[in-house]
Amino acid sequence: MISESHQPKLYEHIMQFNSELEFKSSLPAGIRIMNPFRDHEHVMHSVDAFYRRYYSDSETRKLILGINPGRLGAGATGIPFTDPKRLVENCGIEFTGTITHEPSSVFVYQLIDAYGGVKKFYQDFLISSICPLGFLELNKGKWVNHNYYDSSKLQKAVKPFAAEMLHKLIAHGIDRKVVFCLGTGKNYAFIRDLNEEFGFFDKVIPVEHPRYIMQYKSAKIQEYIDKYLNVFLQANSIDEPQKAAF
Repeated sequence: MISESHQPKLYEHIMQFNSELEFKSSLPAGIRIMNPFRDHEHVMHSVDAFYRRYYSDSETRKLILGINPGRLGAGATGIPFTDPKRLVENCGIEFTGTITHEPSSVFVYQLIDAYGGVKKFYQDFLISSICPLGFLELNKGKWVNHNYYDSSKLQKAVKPFAAEMLHKLIAHGIDRKVVFCLGTGKNYAFIRDLNEEFGFFDKVIPVEHPRYIMQYKSAKIQEYIDKYLNVFLQANSIDEPQKAAF
């Protein structure tokens, strides 16, 4: 039996997960993959520092799933919903790349502050994405963000990758009673259907996506922060037994 002192740390599991990410399916014309862990050498230094600081233990976290990385947030830092500015100022992690600003990251870190700060939040949660690699679309000569569900061909190609990656991600240190889905539309439908097929979690709880809130409901940010906090609080009362391990 492995002693408690030799239990693998969640930090080690996440770093291995990130380093092995590779999307092998074909992509629609004009779409390319965005893998920050391989695209930018400096990213892995910041990623290592972040997860080492906040996940160097064997405690269980609840999982929050977004869509896929965007180029100004996780596409730049390798850390979901954390742009370079928030990584440096809120998390205290050095970043040597270009300092970008991502609206979703602004909301998430306002939420984190309301929850009790980065240390408390990351002790309880791990943020990832149902597709942990991002996509870029060539539009008028510029590469812009592209979501996995923006084309039926890409969504079909993403499904086996998403299922495999989620299986690997939750293999260690993730509470399988509940998962929080960022997005109440297409992302929720995809995660819900995937969960019904594979039984990853007992319950999928959708909340409005930070990007939607910042773009369309910015006057009600505090109301949405309160809603998130209430959803987290209610989820803590879920006492259904977890499903058996794979």
